[in-house]
Amino acid sequence: MGRQLNGDGAAAPTRRATIKDVAVAAGVSRSTASRALTGRGYVAADARERILAAAEELRYVPDATARYLKQQVSLSIGVLVTDLRNSFYARLAAGIGQTARARGFSLVLAEDGGSAQTQVELAETFVASRVAGVIVTPASADITTYLCRHRVPVVEVDRQFAAGSCDAVVVADRAASQEVSAYLLGLGHRRVALLVDTSTLITGGERYAGYRAALAAAGVPFDPSIVVGADLEVGAARATAAALLSGPRRPTAVFAANNVLAEGVWRAAGDVGLSIPADLSVVSFDDAPWMSLVVPGLTAVDQDEEALGAAAVNRLLERIADPEAGPTTITMPTRLVHRASTRALP
Repeated sequence: MGRQLNGDGAAAPTRRATIKDVAVAAGVSRSTASRALTGRGYVAADARERILAAAEELRYVPDATARYLKQQVSLSIGVLVTDLRNSFYARLAAGIGQTARARGFSLVLAEDGGSAQTQVELAETFVASRVAGVIVTPASADITTYLCRHRVPVVEVDRQFAAGSCDAVVVADRAASQEVSAYLLGLGHRRVALLVDTSTLITGGERYAGYRAALAAAGVPFDPSIVVGADLEVGAARATAAALLSGPRRPTAVFAANNVLAEGVWRAAGDVGLSIPADLSVVSFDDAPWMSLVVPGLTAVDQDEEALGAAAVNRLLERIADPEAGPTTITMPTRLVHRASTRALP
């Protein structure tokens, strides 16, 4: 309700405006003001204009908690991602936010650093906050199990740990990985290394499966020594890649399974004196903004993270509307963006 002067003559904040204040200012009843502001029920045009003008003048903001208690409908969505410093998760969150706002929902956004334990702790916060549902990039099946046990709708996005028991929106990981690996093999490379994050290596991810499938289709023997796991941090990936590229039988091409690992490979190549693509061909699974800015540009798989986030929101709202429907997995397409980081062997 604006500001008033305190005893020292300085401006002091007053209490927040209520719907009763709006009704008094507009000269109508509280119920009439409520109908005008929510759009539910008839209100004469002149009264509606006075109410909206009064709400704007008083800077009235609806109380979401009171609305939930009255209608038993939450208009907040919990969103849990691994690392917002990673451009993939930042763009995913942006896609979720844009679509959620367009559908009338706000976000409760958190990151967990890839920790399954932190995810469950944050899931407890979501349940306590009574969010309408949760979109999560899971580190394990624990968070999905916990949320489902508390009857909170959940959609796994990017990774899927609870196939068949909850909804998910993923990309065609195996097909895209097989396409990239086959592309490098088609350029004549026979020592194509795969750099994956440690968790993907442990769970035997779809990108690893696609890599193996491409080798088998090309008749190239699998060499486990050039499938390497690294922690999901640029410094760690750089050190791991440098060791991989320094061996006597180093690979001539590297497929990095995400953008953080790709940056590690890019930096490691310079550390050990290799030129891209003259000495080493490199492809990334994620297409981060920096990949089109460096010289040479980095060939990468584009996932359209914002579309992924939008699809997750729409699937979650469908689940909220029909909680008894069977679980659905949506697979989003990818495309290989060709730049100048690869070359054919003589």
